[in-house]
Order: sequence, then structure tokens, then C-alpha cells
Amino acid sequence: MLEKHRIYLTKRDQREREEMSLQEEGDDYTKDGTVDLRGNPVRRSQRGRWKACSFVIVYEMFERMAYYGISSNLVIFMTTKLHQGTVQSSNNVTNWVGTIFLTPILGAYVADAHLGRYLTFVISSAICFLGMLVLTLSVSIPGMKPPECSTTSAEDCEQASVLQLALFFGALYILAFGTGGTKPNISTIGADQFDEWDPKEKMQKISFFNWWMFGIFFGTLFANTILIYVQDNVGWGWGYGLPTLGLAISISVFLLGTPFYRHKLPTGSPFLTMARVIVASFRKAKAPTPLDPTRFHEPSSLEYERKGTFPIHSTQSLRFLDRASLKTGTTGQWDLCTTTEVEETKQMLNMLPTMGITFVPSAMIAQINTLFVKQGTTLNARIVGNFSIPPASLSAFGTVSFLVSIVIYDRVLVKIAQKLTGNPRGITLLQRMGIGLIFYIIVMTVASLTERYRLKVAAEHGLIHQTGVKLPLTIFVLLPQFVLMGIADAFLVVAKLEFFYDQAPESMKSLGTSYSLTSLGIGNFLSSFLLSTVSKITIKRGRGWILNNLNESRLDYYYLFFALLNFVNFALFLGVVKFYVYRAEATHSVNVKEEESKVVGIKEDE
Repeated sequence: MLEKHRIYLTKRDQREREEMSLQEEGDDYTKDGTVDLRGNPVRRSQRGRWKACSFVIVYEMFERMAYYGISSNLVIFMTTKLHQGTVQSSNNVTNWVGTIFLTPILGAYVADAHLGRYLTFVISSAICFLGMLVLTLSVSIPGMKPPECSTTSAEDCEQASVLQLALFFGALYILAFGTGGTKPNISTIGADQFDEWDPKEKMQKISFFNWWMFGIFFGTLFANTILIYVQDNVGWGWGYGLPTLGLAISISVFLLGTPFYRHKLPTGSPFLTMARVIVASFRKAKAPTPLDPTRFHEPSSLEYERKGTFPIHSTQSLRFLDRASLKTGTTGQWDLCTTTEVEETKQMLNMLPTMGITFVPSAMIAQINTLFVKQGTTLNARIVGNFSIPPASLSAFGTVSFLVSIVIYDRVLVKIAQKLTGNPRGITLLQRMGIGLIFYIIVMTVASLTERYRLKVAAEHGLIHQTGVKLPLTIFVLLPQFVLMGIADAFLVVAKLEFFYDQAPESMKSLGTSYSLTSLGIGNFLSSFLLSTVSKITIKRGRGWILNNLNESRLDYYYLFFALLNFVNFALFLGVVKFYVYRAEATHSVNVKEEESKVVGIKEDE
């Protein structure tokens, strides 16, 4: 009898252990709908988290080294090798950079609607490499570029032929097209490695964007020092060949991490969803909005769970759009949407004003690789003996200040703010953006004062009308504006990227990330527009603010104009902050639905 009892206990213990093992295995699976490349559910212990993110961050280091190895010194190449003037070369740079940051909208669409983030990224990175390869050839082979010119005036040099320009700019825009598929997806792939449903991973995601930007600017630091020096002193062939090699390494590193990645399945075109909601709401514009939640179309939570997604509870913002989910008898896709689709559209539309207030500071960032660098070409860059610092390398000091600011913010300021506010982030994302906007006002004010001093030195030494002569003033006089720009970026750029990812609905994360990039793109085109417009207007009025000879220009006025523009933009930002409501947590939305289901069940029982 005792023996039978012991056998029974042993079998029962075995069953309990098996049940506990199965339960633990179930808990080990991610709950945010992530899968492997074959569409199978993934275990958090085997994929994702910092192990997977390490490949993504290393990729970004090398890729940013490649990108900034081209963009940081591009205005100098266009001036000295393509023999273009100040306004033309600056606008060509900002137009190209603007295109790079606008094409991610297309890449986000392809990823979310068709191919998924991983496949879209891999194909686009191959296009990027092709563009870099052709670009390197265009600056290396003598017949593909204009002959050397020893005169200091660009107008007196032989201009590039149509074929040479077509090859060079064609390569640049192939690179821009490929970047459209890599930029909105790589940071999103990194963030996807953390499960929002797991408290520990959710906290890790908060730090991800800080270290993501740390990786970006670490690669930028190498580009702004070593690569720029190679371009100015060794040759442009080597200077562009090394970034091409860096891009090849970055793609290889990313592919090596494939077994460790978690993936989100494409959920359909976010643009189509938003268009359907807007059209359906207008079609039912005259229909009264009932208070009864059962009058609105929404599938059960179980149906969402089967798809690996979750429903979103209705909110008070943009109530007009709620009519899109109102049941009126018609069920066509352009007549009836779900409450979740309505809320996803609301979230994307609610972020547009915030994106709008980032256009002006994005135009400020464009000055780093254009006018700030052109200023440096007029100053004494010699440090020791015959060693001179390339003007574009001053960006490295901005990069260092950014890196230091990120570490201090993430490790010191956040912990202090957490104790004061109770917010896991320390301060809200919009508050962090606001601090960055204040720094941009300071940056352009300091730049204006520095330029006024530079012009004063030029006047005192009779060099106003001289070209190609260095002023007896060290290039490090420009250091404060670069350092302050790095601090401003540490607040605004990081917060902006995290804000648009965090506030976008789960099915539209790539599109949300593209908002951040789109603001940079529009900011660069805004910079081109302002530079051309101000240059034309001021030339007609007698003395141009932006001329080929910067000693005859009034960049100090132009920078002061930017400072005032930033001040007005900050005032608009305060209005946006006042009315913005952060989206509800996904888990909270599900809990609300579960509570509603319980209530409905009780009523049905009654």
C-alpha cells in the first residue's frame, strides 16, 4: 500500500514538474507578436534583447561612419573639386541630405505593408552599397571628375561636364534611395528586440535609444576625424573608399546577427488604413455619435491575440474620426473601420504638430556640414608644425559633446529626475525635446556673435576683399557652436526618435520612426530654401548676407535670423505640449477590453 502511494506521489510530482516546465516555456515566449523569419513564435531567452541589439548597434556605428564620411566634407568636395559657389554647394548638400531623410517614408511603407522590416532592410542595404561603390569610382578615376584648379575663385575654374555631374550625383541619389529602406527600419528592428509586455525588457528599451544614438555618433566621430583627414591630405579616392569598406563591414555584421533577431510581421499599409478611416468618417459626417460603445465596430480581443496584436481602447481626441467605426449597416472597407484602426490613425495624426516644430531645429543641424565648415576654411587651422585640422573635423567636437551628454544624461540626470518626478524616463520626452530647443537658440546666438568677431578681425587686417587668405584667427574660435550643437542634439534628436517610435501604434512603428527622419529631410530642404531666398533678397538690397567670399558676407545676420526663428518655434512648441496627450500603454488598452468583456458577460448572464 505504501509502495503504491509512493508511486502515485512520484507520478503526481512528475506531472506537476512537467506542467511547471510547460508553464515556464510558455512564459519564455514573447507576448508582443514577434516571430522568427519563418513566422514561428520566439523565446525571449534565445532571441532579442541586448544580444541581438549589439549587432544592430555595431552595424549603425560602421554605417554612420560611411554616411558621415561622405556628408561631413561634401561641401568641400563640391567647392574644391566640382568648383561650385557657396550657395550652390551648400544647397546641393542639404538637398541630398533632405532626400536621404524623406525617402524613409517609402521604406517604412514597404516594410509595414509588404516585405517586413528585415527583408526591406537587407535589399535596401545592397542598393546603398552599390551607390557607395559608384561614388568612390566617380572621385577616383581622373576622367570622371573635372581637372584640378589652382585658383581660389570657383568661377574661374573649368566646370564639371554633364556626364561627370550625372555620374557623381547619380551615385549620391542611389545611396539616398537605398537609405530610404535602411534608416526607418534599422532602429525599429533594434527596438523590436525588447518585449513591451515584459517589465524588465520594457525598462531596457528606454535606454536603447540613448545607446543607439551613442553608437551613431561613435561612428560619426571616426568619420569626422580620420576619414576627413584622409580626404583632405591623402586623396578623395581613399577618403571615399574607406567608407565603402565600412558599409560592407556594417552589412556583414548585421547579417551575422540574423539568428538572434525577433521580427514583427507586416500588418498592411498604414497609409491605406489612415486613408480608410478619414474617408469613412467623412462619409458618415452627419451621423450622430452615440454613447453606447456596442454601436462601434471592434473584433474581440481573442481575434487580435490570434494575429499577435492587441486592440486599442477609444480615446477622447479627434472624436470626429470615431464615426469611421460607427455601425450604420454598410460594411465596405471604405465605410466601416475598427475602433483600433481609428485610434491608430488618431495617434499618427496627433504626432504631426510635434513633427512640425522639429523642422526649424533640423534646419539648424544642416548648418554643421555647410556654413559652419565654410567658416572654418577662412581661419588658421594649423595646430603643430605643418599639421592642420580639416575644417569639417570640427564636427568631431560636437560628436564628443554629444557622447558625453548622452552618458551624463542616461547615468546621472535621469536617476536624479526619477527621484523627483517618479517618471521612469526622468522627464517626459516632450520636456527633453523642449530643453534641446532652448539649446538651439543658444547655439545660433553664439554662432552669430562668433561670426561678428571673425568679420571684425578680417576688417582690422584689411582682408575683407581677399580670397584664399587665412585670417590670423584660430579655427578653434568656432568650437563653442559645435560643442553646443552636440549638447542640443543629445536632448532633441534622441528624444525625437524615441518619441515618434514610442507614440506610434504597434502596427505603424516604421512609419512612426520615419516621422523623425522626415523632419530632418524637410529641415534640410527648409535650409536650402532659406539660404537661397535670403541670399537673393539681401543681394538685391545692396550687400549679400551669403556670398562666395565669406569675408564680404554677413553670416552673423543670417545666424541671428535663425536664432529668432528658433525662438518663435519654441513658442509654438509650448502650445503643442499643452494640448498633446500621450497615448495609452498597449497593456492598459488590453486590460480595459478585458474588463469590458467581463461586464458584457455579466450582463448577458443576467
